[in-house]
Amino acid sequence: MSKFLSLGAKVFVFVAVSGVCTGQAGAEAVVVGGVTPAVRPAGAPAINAVHYGVEWYRKGLTGVSEPYPKSLYFMDNQGEWYTPFTRAGMPKPYDIRNWHK
Repeated sequence: MSKFLSLGAKVFVFVAVSGVCTGQAGAEAVVVGGVTPAVRPAGAPAINAVHYGVEWYRKGLTGVSEPYPKSLYFMDNQGEWYTPFTRAGMPKPYDIRNWHK
């Protein structure tokens, strides 16, 4: 690396790297997750049940013919997570489920 950099560039790299390395030397440690990050805090809101309507399944299974493949049964346990199966993707020629008509 040294034969490709000029002296000014070497000084700049040294100053930049040394500033990054020593920037946190005097700072106190910040705890982000608490002492028990795997434990849900008392009183925190929680989703206990999810109800999917007929429209949700209709939209999620657009372009898929019956019998539905077992690979799509994950939709029964989707929860509140994002899923691309209920949203239109790219237009033709990539639109194999005919979302864009």
